[in-house]
Amino acid sequence: MGMEPTTDAPKRVHHGRNVKRLREIVGMKQETLAKQLGPDWSQRRVSGLEDREVIEAALLEQVAIALNVPPDMIRNFSEDVAIYNVIQHNYEGSKTNNAPYYQLNNQCTFNPLDKYIEAIDRNDQLIAKLEKLYEALLQSEREKNILLERLLNK
Repeated sequence: MGMEPTTDAPKRVHHGRNVKRLREIVGMKQETLAKQLGPDWSQRRVSGLEDREVIEAALLEQVAIALNVPPDMIRNFSEDVAIYNVIQHNYEGSKTNNAPYYQLNNQCTFNPLDKYIEAIDRNDQLIAKLEKLYEALLQSEREKNILLERLLNK
């Protein structure tokens, strides 16, 4: 009974534009994608790829792996449908989700303050160990210097 987004004419899928949008969504720069795709790729070549309406299957698979998304997501990504799904599944009155997203799974099984104090205690213990190691290293260097001085004075 949810309303699906409607269009007057079927939209043609633009693989390159989908690569660009998904790359942006995952927070990856063109240079980074080029590095993921291999040594023969450059930022300019990725830019050209993003201009292509159709990307052959083998290359599309490589790009999907580099972006860590399913290949079908590049083949079928639609911003309209993505936005619709986000709105449909996250608004307060959604039938599939009666609680807003920020109220889900908020039952803490521990006291966050206790965890913070434990972390501080662990840090203090590590600092104490490091100080002991530093002192031992310093003492060792002092002893080595004394031995070297004795050897030089002989």
